[in-house]
Amino acid sequence: MKKITRYLSTTLLALMLPVVSHAQTLRLGLITPPSHQWTKSAESFANEIKEHTDGRIQLSIYPSGQLGNEALMLQQMQRGALDMAFLAAGEIANRRPDFAALFAPYLVNSAQQASKLLQGETATSMLDELNSLGLVGLGYGMAGLRQIVMSSDVSSVEDLGGLKIRTMPVEPERDFWIKLGAAPTPLPLPELYDAFANGQVDGMQIDFEGTWNSRYLDQAGTVIHSSHMMLPMVAVMSARSWQKLSEDDRALLKNVVRKYLDDMIHTYGDIDKKYLAKIRESDVKVIEVDRSFFGDAIDQWYQEWRERAPVLEALEKEAASL
Repeated sequence: MKKITRYLSTTLLALMLPVVSHAQTLRLGLITPPSHQWTKSAESFANEIKEHTDGRIQLSIYPSGQLGNEALMLQQMQRGALDMAFLAAGEIANRRPDFAALFAPYLVNSAQQASKLLQGETATSMLDELNSLGLVGLGYGMAGLRQIVMSSDVSSVEDLGGLKIRTMPVEPERDFWIKLGAAPTPLPLPELYDAFANGQVDGMQIDFEGTWNSRYLDQAGTVIHSSHMMLPMVAVMSARSWQKLSEDDRALLKNVVRKYLDDMIHTYGDIDKKYLAKIRESDVKVIEVDRSFFGDAIDQWYQEWRERAPVLEALEKEAASL
């Protein structure tokens, strides 16, 4: 009887105690600083996931390349050592040539067109290619359209000849500058300010947001308002981490992150205008150019990359209809 009583008491006590649920923490890495819209969107995404799951799933955000550059973060996700990342699509393009097509100069003419193209049938279907890299593609974001910031006075494309232009380590982007006669110089984003200040590079391909918030403007002689290229971002998750989630949690993560990616893309039209207005108020020379500024280099780029990235022609047709 005493054993039965003790058993019933223990069972009753167990039923009365609250169920303890251990939080699952996912790590998300980026190269952008806390002030950048990518990082702000990641923080908002993390807050909403925590709220939806009552803290059962939490995301730790690591901005400014704290976990290494994008190549290292991709490798960490392949091993399952990192759960998620917001990667510039260039890092994917180095491994899957079709993604190079997203860096085609003047493929789109505005952030609004970029948003439609990145959410279109062709770009969306490309996300499936990430499975072969051990990643799950959750959707696209973007930064502002690419502009050019130079330390010197620039009036024509000839003035760029031989100058060191900071680029991402992405072949289609480097090839664009080689065809212009410049010297593309890949550098990690966290090192760019010092490199520009000490003359290690003469200029950069960047957006208005980064130009202002990272104070590259302090060392600038000319800002070339070209809007010549977009910078897509891909939100990805380690396939190993993805497999550990329930179907409901997978759906939740994908739906919530896509909401913030869509908001991000639609926001960049206003972001570009906001920071361009600030830059115009500075003492730095701003010149506006279009495709003709770059001469024959863009046609040469397309001629080569239509063969190297066959999906480019489909993207061109889709962009033309926007």
